[in-house]
Parts: sequence; C-alpha cells; structure tokens
Amino acid sequence: MAIARLRDYQGPALLSYGFRPFFLLGSLYSGLSMMLWMPQFYGVLELATHFSPVDWHVHELFFGYLSAVVTGFLFTAVPNWTGRMPIQGSPLLYLVILWLAGRLAMTFSAFIGWLPAMAVDLAFLAAIALVIGSEIMAGKNWRNLKVLLPLLMLLAANTGFHLEVHFTGTSDVSRRLAMAAAITLIMLIGGRMIPSFTRNWLVRENPGRLPTPFGHFDLVSLAVGVAALAAWVASPSDSPVGVLMTLAALVHLARLSRWAGDRTLRDPLVAVLHVAYLFIPAGFALLALAVFQPDKVPAIAGVHALGAGAVGCMTLSVMVRATLGHTGQALKAGIAEKLVFASVIIAALARMAAALDLGHIDLMLHIAAFGWFIAFAGFAAVYAPLFLKPRRQQ
Repeated sequence: MAIARLRDYQGPALLSYGFRPFFLLGSLYSGLSMMLWMPQFYGVLELATHFSPVDWHVHELFFGYLSAVVTGFLFTAVPNWTGRMPIQGSPLLYLVILWLAGRLAMTFSAFIGWLPAMAVDLAFLAAIALVIGSEIMAGKNWRNLKVLLPLLMLLAANTGFHLEVHFTGTSDVSRRLAMAAAITLIMLIGGRMIPSFTRNWLVRENPGRLPTPFGHFDLVSLAVGVAALAAWVASPSDSPVGVLMTLAALVHLARLSRWAGDRTLRDPLVAVLHVAYLFIPAGFALLALAVFQPDKVPAIAGVHALGAGAVGCMTLSVMVRATLGHTGQALKAGIAEKLVFASVIIAALARMAAALDLGHIDLMLHIAAFGWFIAFAGFAAVYAPLFLKPRRQQ
C-alpha cells in the first residue's frame, strides 16, 4: 500500500521516498561492482582496498548492495506499519551520502586506514537501525520491532568482518553471519509477503486453491531455519550442521509448497517470488551435502544458491514490485521485467554450476557475472525515469 499522507514536499522526486534513491543506487552499484569483481578475480585489477578481492566482493554484496535494498524496503514498509510520515528530503539525503561514503571508504581503505574505513562503513547500518527502531517505537508498532534483529545481525556481521580481515587476514565467521542475517530476513518477511501477494492475485485472476495462512508450521520452519543457520555460522562442517540443514531444506520446501506457487505461472511478478524462495531449501540442501560429501559438493555451491539465488532473486523481485506499485504503475511484468528476472535466475544457476564443477567453469563464471550485471544494471536503467519523477496520479 502506498502512503496516502505525505509532507508538503517540493524537492527532487528522488528524495521523496526512501525506496527511490536506495533502490536506484543499490541496483546500479550491484551491477557495476560485479564488473569490478571479475577482473579482480582473474588478477588483472587491484583496488586500493584493505580487503582481499574475495572479501571485498562478499562485503559489498551484503553491506553495500543488500543494506541499500533493505533500507529502501523498510523506509517504504515502516510508514505503512506505523501510520507515520515517510522520511524525505534532507534527512534522506544525509543517509544516502552516508551509504555512498561507506562504499568509497571500502574501496580506498588502503589509503585511509582500516579503522576510519570501518567507522564510516558501520555508521550507515547503525543509523538505519536507529531510525527504524525510533519510527516503530514512535508509532507504537511493537510487533514489528522484530525486523531490527536481522538488521542488528547485519551490523554485528559487518563489525566482525572488518575485525576479522584486519586481525586474521580474511573473513570467516562474519561472512556466514551476514548470510544468516540475509536469509533470516527473507524467511521472516518473504514468508509473509509471498503468500499474501499470491493470495491477492489468485483471488482476482485464478480462483481455486489458495496459500495456507501463516500458522504454527511457519513458526516451526522459521525456528528450524534459524537454528540451522546459527549452527552453520558457528561450525559449518560438523555433522550436526548437516542434519539440521537437511531438516531445514525439507521443512522450507514444504513451506513453499503450501503457498500455491504452481498456480501463479501466468504472472511473472508473483511466480518469481516463489522461484526466489526455492533457492533457500536448495541452498540448505547443498550445504548439507557439503558436510556429508565434501569431496563432491563444495560448500560454496550452497553459499551461492543462498546469496546469488535467494538474496539476488528476492531483492530484485521486491524492488520491481515495490517500484511499480509506489510510482503508480500497473503491477504487470513487461519485456524488461521478464528479462531482468530471467537474467538473475540464470546468473544464480550458472554460478552454482561453476561451483559444482559441472564443466566449462570459466564460461559459467562469465555467464553468471554478465547475467547479474544485466539484471541489476538493467533494472537501474529501466526504472531510473520512475525514480526521478513524481508518482503518477491514478
């Protein structure tokens, strides 16, 4: 739902609503950073960063791109939850500048030093958690305070990331904690959003079997998923982790099957949400196999199923849907939307194939990189005009 009440705002449309600058800059940065990552991976480019190429790549996915998208989403959702006015104008601009400063600090941390870079980078997520928490409490919307937990997990993971890289030379626990926070957000928010959007579409367009309402099974699936992720963060190769990941894969596959996704194929905007969530049980299953058969299934395959698959597909689909709805456009997928959805799914599958060593690794890596670039840079290019002009009146 769009907020009906807005302050008397006369500034740039880009700063009229939180999703506009953060979706635009986050998606553009996601696409461009992938083009910087590939030459780093092959050793032909070296950034002036304190981080290794892999650590820079992982860090900027979670704390550059994802933090921007989560901020844009929450700055749109929280006013609906609380009934308060959305953040606009100068306060929003200051937060955008803080996010940009973090990206520059990370890229040039070798020049400015690891400690100043960490301070600048951490400031953004800390500020967002403070703003979101203040808005929810001011609106007395206590039940939604739970969204602060994954945000605070991301902040803790980012802090650990900087400390691990400085004191040990590479990230380890912190990168898994960041993934756990991201997947927890998707299980929590996606688990409400996907069946809701599916129900709305089915009632209107395809009457019949509807998604099962949120209930005890969803609570159990969340608990199992969080327990599996927590165990994986602590000790990723232990046998109990394999058991928990197997159970989590089965439970979340069952959870997804209760949402009637097979009946939504006529609407890509809805169907892609189910495809995105499918990467969660797939990732859990691959991480379980990595415990029991590490010589055949590397853990990185499961990591990319969750990261490129679940995080990439879910965030892109949410950005498309939210942007269309909040700029007054019809909720309908055209050629551009179908292209970016197909591109991010292909990118995720190609990266998983490369990790599983199914052949033609270099080709799979290039398909993954360019598919990701087309998906996110394409989204930024297609939707930039919508972000830069006022909402269309219906």
